[in-house]
Amino acid sequence: MSERTGGATYAAAGVDIEAGDKAVELMKASVARAGRPEVFGGLGGFAGLFRADALKNMTAPLLASATDGVGTKVAIAQRMDVHDTVGIDLVAMVMDDLVVCGAEPLFLTDYIACGKVVPERIAAIVSGIAEGCRRAGCALVGGETAEHPGLLGPDEYDIAGAGTGVVDEPDLIGADRVRAGDVVIAMAASGLHSNGYSLARHVFFATAGWDILREVPELGRTLGEELLEPTRIYSLDCLDLLRGSDAGPKLEVHALCHVTGGGLAANLERVLPADVDATLDRTTWTPPAVFGLIGELGDVAQLELERTLNMGVGMVAVVAPGDADAVLTRLSARGLPAWVLGEITSGTGRATLHGSHAS
Repeated sequence: MSERTGGATYAAAGVDIEAGDKAVELMKASVARAGRPEVFGGLGGFAGLFRADALKNMTAPLLASATDGVGTKVAIAQRMDVHDTVGIDLVAMVMDDLVVCGAEPLFLTDYIACGKVVPERIAAIVSGIAEGCRRAGCALVGGETAEHPGLLGPDEYDIAGAGTGVVDEPDLIGADRVRAGDVVIAMAASGLHSNGYSLARHVFFATAGWDILREVPELGRTLGEELLEPTRIYSLDCLDLLRGSDAGPKLEVHALCHVTGGGLAANLERVLPADVDATLDRTTWTPPAVFGLIGELGDVAQLELERTLNMGVGMVAVVAPGDADAVLTRLSARGLPAWVLGEITSGTGRATLHGSHAS
């Protein structure tokens, strides 16, 4: 049988294998910077390998896993043609979920689906993921880039990630440790993080008709720059409190809460036992300007804002009253603004906000 020529090809169908290979070459340096000593082998295999020797020193090691994406924040990156920050958001959304049970983030794998592989764009996305892994203290051990022509436009993409961590069962924290009298401490968000972007985009672009490059005095930068501000990664800050470091001994943290979709109160209720309440005081902080702009431009009610956005609080710690001051001091030394947000009282497992934000 003679060799056929001129027939259908994968490239003609919209999938460019050579572009994918080039993207892998461009991302290798970034991935190499997102490592840990336990990583075995390099980029290019069918699976990422990670030594589990450290688990031998634990009494009862528990593996923790989480997966997430960054939602419609990718639409902002695509509009701005800036692709090296949403990867940081991806790592934050995954690894800050893991640490709330006391787990140390170990490694992450990513998935990028796109309409067309543009090697430089894929490499930029992965560089952000690698930077996020560096900030979280975990390794990037592998990933997948899939080209989906006809399903996604040439400039469209979405990203997702899955992470694994480990915690020794005696060190597991959560609702069963929370007691009346505990202190609730807020850790500042860096901005909208990666939740509520469907609301933000609707208000700024559809309702207000603003351009993404609009200079906004209240923000001190363009709208696009504000909306692309990377999500703060709290995992190393939280682990410093839970395990101690050269800065001081471990502190009595009973629970952590990552403030994502659903807002502050709803997420905090996930780590409260049924016999206590969390009473939170709005007068203790002023939300950053972007939250007020969304409320004003969209005529969004305060309760709707609070159940959609983080309002400037990205992570919450519930701590023993005797360690509250030490927690605040330690976080301040790490450059993370934090404050006493409220207290734990006897109740029925509810978190409520009281008062009005300081102007």
